[in-house]
Amino acid sequence: MIMTQKAAKTIYWIGTALTSLWFGASGFFEITGNPIVWNITRQLGYPPHFIYILGVAKLSGVAVLLTPGKLLRLKEWVFAGVYFDIIFAFGSKVAVLGFPATIDAIVAFVMVSVTYLMFRKIYPAPVTHSGLS
Repeated sequence: MIMTQKAAKTIYWIGTALTSLWFGASGFFEITGNPIVWNITRQLGYPPHFIYILGVAKLSGVAVLLTPGKLLRLKEWVFAGVYFDIIFAFGSKVAVLGFPATIDAIVAFVMVSVTYLMFRKIYPAPVTHSGLS
């Protein structure tokens, strides 16, 4: 079955909305010092200044993701940043809290992966030739 552009866009925007809610809430809690988020992040060994920076980065990324049809290259960077965040959260939680604490990272990884695949279906990456063979 071939997926239509309309279906891809619908899945993409649902995924973008869910990703934005997830990472927007997380970023908000990080910059406002929410005790639950801060206690877990500190337990994982991250310093306070890192938590603030991460919160600002997440909120900035959400603003980019929610900009329709523009900033496509920057969206690539946001997706990369989100993947790094998920991978580091997974690794930190496995090392400190154990595998059961990683369920949120696994769910986020699947959600963001589907969203990114739909992003690429809607906006295919241009093929460039660098002259290097």
